[in-house]
Amino acid sequence: MKCFLFGCIFLWATLQRSNMQIAVPATVLNCCEGDILILLDSSGSVANYDFSRMLLFVAELLRPFSLGRGHVRVGLLQVDTMPRKEFGLDVHSSQDRLQEALRRVNHLQGETNTEAALRMAQQMLTETQENVPKILLWLTDGVDPGDVEEPMSELKARGVSVLAVSTVHGNYQLLKHVVTPPLESHLYSVDIDDIDIITEDMREAIIKIIRAERLRVVHLTSHSAVLQWHPVLNTDSSYYELWYNSVLATHPEIRRTLSFDSSSAELTNLQPDTTYSASLRPESNKMLFNTLTATFTTLPDVLSPAVVSVSDSGPHQIRVSWGPLQLAQVQRYTVEYGAIPSGRVQTVTLHGHMTSTLLTGLEPGTQYLVTVSALHVNGKERAMSVRACTHEAALPALDDLQLNPAGEQEVQVTWLANQEGLKGYWVSWEKENFHMSSPKTSVSSIYLPPTSRSVWLTNLTPSTRVCVSPIYSSGRGDGLCCTASHTGQLS
Repeated sequence: MKCFLFGCIFLWATLQRSNMQIAVPATVLNCCEGDILILLDSSGSVANYDFSRMLLFVAELLRPFSLGRGHVRVGLLQVDTMPRKEFGLDVHSSQDRLQEALRRVNHLQGETNTEAALRMAQQMLTETQENVPKILLWLTDGVDPGDVEEPMSELKARGVSVLAVSTVHGNYQLLKHVVTPPLESHLYSVDIDDIDIITEDMREAIIKIIRAERLRVVHLTSHSAVLQWHPVLNTDSSYYELWYNSVLATHPEIRRTLSFDSSSAELTNLQPDTTYSASLRPESNKMLFNTLTATFTTLPDVLSPAVVSVSDSGPHQIRVSWGPLQLAQVQRYTVEYGAIPSGRVQTVTLHGHMTSTLLTGLEPGTQYLVTVSALHVNGKERAMSVRACTHEAALPALDDLQLNPAGEQEVQVTWLANQEGLKGYWVSWEKENFHMSSPKTSVSSIYLPPTSRSVWLTNLTPSTRVCVSPIYSSGRGDGLCCTASHTGQLS
């Protein structure tokens, strides 16, 4: 009992002294976002003094972090005969409350039922907020921890990083199998009196896992960038101070003040293909925050036209479009077009705000070379060419078709047609032959020269259907069809 009382007095006195003497490293404030669950061996194999030293180690390890949702959340689970959840991840949102809770932790001194504690740890870590890193920090003397490899593997399979600190009595072979690599920064075997020498190294290992990328570049162009961060201020009296400049400081530094509820900012009028450094400092009279930084390089300047496309094609027209639209950078566009291979080149000059034009008066069924050139305000010129084809002109249809019966099995077929480009006529007719109850149809056809205007068809059967189509060099035009009845009537 005296030993237990001495351990409690030692822990209380040491924590009080550390509160007064140890300064908070400013580089850790507001650095991280994630969940840390402390798995603390509280069994009877751990001496009271050792237990007090491990609690002191935890207190100093976590002291610099900003706590709460959106920052670092800490939970504590004790290993005993029956695992005991001292406090969950959502309980403490300030260092004062966390440190006070650690001072109230009692040594349980039961059996080392680590397996049951790990099942509870799985539940605590998997029911927490999504998309944040999670850490299980196991502090143990390593005496008979039980079969922990399988539950530890399940935790790691769910994305939990397992770190361990053991006294010199620890089972190193077991520990090196359950921690998450790299072993040199995630596993420490140390005498309990020297445990404080690993505090900074263990803290750095934790920071590497849960460091939050709080100032991110989410959209980047040649002349702009959008910065985004996780909001940390919550009062009207707070604000963000933002400043940025090129790394080579070729232009004056730009500073802006943003409201406390801001979470993004667009930086404009940047130079293309230039590296910039941006800094964001949350200003609050209640809490000290880190200055967040980001470095980015704008994209190379995109000179219009970067893309040229063709649409609305017809026999005599083509629409040409280009981009991107750069109102402040382009003085004018010039569109040149001519038939391939040696057609006359024509030119159209357009204002810099235009992104398309309709080229008319073109030849049908012809390939054209179209070149779009831009004159930029800085004197630079850029051109891009495409090939485009006009559609074939619509082929003239047959103007008129007549069937003039000359007998029961004979008919004269006459027609009118457009003579331009005409190569001939295709005449076809169908015969319906009735044999018993199964009618059959046969088709006959002939080709006639372009000078033809009529043709005689003989040996026809009743209800013969006759079709005449004009033929041009590029294809067949629309034809006409008529049916002659046995009486000579047309339908």
